[in-house]
Amino acid sequence: MGRSRRTLPEELLLLALDPATGTTAQPQSLDLGLAGAQLVELALAGRIAPDGDRIAVVVPRPTGDPTLDCALELLRRRGAPVRAVHWIGGPRLGLRQTYLSHLERCGMVAAVPGQMCGVLPTTRYQATDTAISREIKARLDSAIRTGVPPDPRTAALAALAHAVGLGKHLYPGNEGRSSRSRLRDLIRHDPMGGLVAHAVMDVQNGAAAQPRRGQATAGRQPAGARSGPEPARGVPMQPHHGSMARAVAH
Repeated sequence: MGRSRRTLPEELLLLALDPATGTTAQPQSLDLGLAGAQLVELALAGRIAPDGDRIAVVVPRPTGDPTLDCALELLRRRGAPVRAVHWIGGPRLGLRQTYLSHLERCGMVAAVPGQMCGVLPTTRYQATDTAISREIKARLDSAIRTGVPPDPRTAALAALAHAVGLGKHLYPGNEGRSSRSRLRDLIRHDPMGGLVAHAVMDVQNGAAAQPRRGQATAGRQPAGARSGPEPARGVPMQPHHGSMARAVAH
């Protein structure tokens, strides 16, 4: 898997990054979305495939991306297909920071140290090349505006953006209402993206304990019949505690 293409977790994180504040919108649901985006990226790379509401490893060969390969190895060690909702709802400590640090190493974001209340150290992240974020959002805008079925990668990104509640971050206000609705509807264009997006929403709704009735690989209900979480524009920075690493922009 080459590095000429940005991965879905990277794109989702760049979409969530607020250029004005250096914080990420919807940090708690974003963590779930990043775990889900890893699954979609592995599926696009041909390493995993949906098996009903479960995820099965079909090719355990590494992709060359360390973070994705870690997820792939964990899935392989399960020894049997795992329910997407259980995988996404599992502990993912530090996943958002891992991707922020990766984007920093790649030169796509810059860490900006600061202070909360003039005392507590914090870190915000600013995009170093806003053209990249504009290009990513332009793909969503095009799919929303034209109504032409998007490619699987863009459809999955739209599904994840809706699932984690980025609609009002990307298309704010009353004028963005129709765009948010169409963003939600794009979920139906990619089966894997739809499976993962529904799993993300199920975890947030506390429905991870029971499988959805009538669930099937190709017969899932479109997201138009359900509402995703409402996002906030940003979340206040968290301070350092004791000897913990520097705070991440939330």
